[in-house]
Amino acid sequence: MNTFLKGHINNRKLTTLVENRTIYSASYSELNIFETHEVAEKVNLLFDFPIIASMLTGKKVMHLEGMPSFDFLPGESIVVPSKKELIIDFPIATKESPTQCLALAIDPSKISEITAKFNEQVAIENENNSWNIDVQSSHLTNQEEVNYLINRLVHTFTNNTKSKDVILDLMIQELIVRLLQTKAKKVLMFESNAIVNDSRIGTVIKYIKNHLTEKNITVDKLAELACMSTSHFHKQFKNTIGISPVDYINSERIKFAKKLFVAENDNRIADIAFKSGFNSVSYFNRQFKKNELIAPSAYIKAAKNIK
Repeated sequence: MNTFLKGHINNRKLTTLVENRTIYSASYSELNIFETHEVAEKVNLLFDFPIIASMLTGKKVMHLEGMPSFDFLPGESIVVPSKKELIIDFPIATKESPTQCLALAIDPSKISEITAKFNEQVAIENENNSWNIDVQSSHLTNQEEVNYLINRLVHTFTNNTKSKDVILDLMIQELIVRLLQTKAKKVLMFESNAIVNDSRIGTVIKYIKNHLTEKNITVDKLAELACMSTSHFHKQFKNTIGISPVDYINSERIKFAKKLFVAENDNRIADIAFKSGFNSVSYFNRQFKKNELIAPSAYIKAAKNIK
C-alpha cells in the first residue's frame, strides 16, 4: 500500500466496487481518490474543474478526446481540462489488488493566477509568455518532481493539521509551476512551430539538439545565441524549463548515450561517453547515474538481457 494513503484507508468508506470515490476538500481545490475492485469497461467521469490525475496502483486504459487510447500506470499523471469526458477501462482490478487513482481538481481562477505569475517570470520581451495547462489533455510520464508533490498533497489532504490550507496552497502553486515547465519543455523540444522558431529559449534548445555531441557547448555561448547576459540567460532557461542549461545538456546527452548502448555492438563506456559529447568518463558515469539511477555498466547489462 502507498504509505501516503494510510490516512485515507483508515477513514474511507466503500460504497461501490467500481470507482468508489472519496472526496477531501480545501479552499480552492478538491482531492478525489478513486478505488476499483473489479474488472470494468467504459466507465465515464466528468469534472467541472481542470484536474490532475495520478495513478497509484493497478492499471487503467484511458480514452480521452483528441488522444489515442493509452495504458495509465502507477507513477504517471494526466492533465485534463474542465468538462472533458474521461472513458476508462479497468482490465486487472480485483478485491485483493484494487486499482487506485487520485484526481486533484483546482479552481480555474487559481490556475489562472499562478499561470499569470509564471508567464510574467519567464517572459523575455514578448516571448514565452502564454503558457497554460487548461487547453488540451496531456499524458505525463517519468515526472519525478510531479510525483513527489502529488504524494505530499495526498498526505496533507488526508491528515488534518492546523496549517493544512497554508501548506496545500504552497504545494499546489509549485505543482502548477512544475506542470507549466513540463509543458514548456515538451513544446520547445518536440514541436516545430512559431513558439520554437521565434523564441530565444526555443532557438537555444534547437541549437543544443543540432550540436549535442560537440564538446564545446558552453552556457556563455548559449547566452550569446539568446542575446542575453550569461546570468540572465541561466535564470530564464531554468525558470522556463525547470532545470539549468547544463543539466538539460547532460540529460539529452545521456539519452543519446542510451541509444548508442542499445544500437552499437561496441559498448565500451569510454567510447560511448566521448561519442555523446562528454570530455570525462568519470563525469559521464556520475551524470548517467544521476539521471538513470543506475551505473552505465548495469544499464548495458540490463539492455543486453532485454534483447
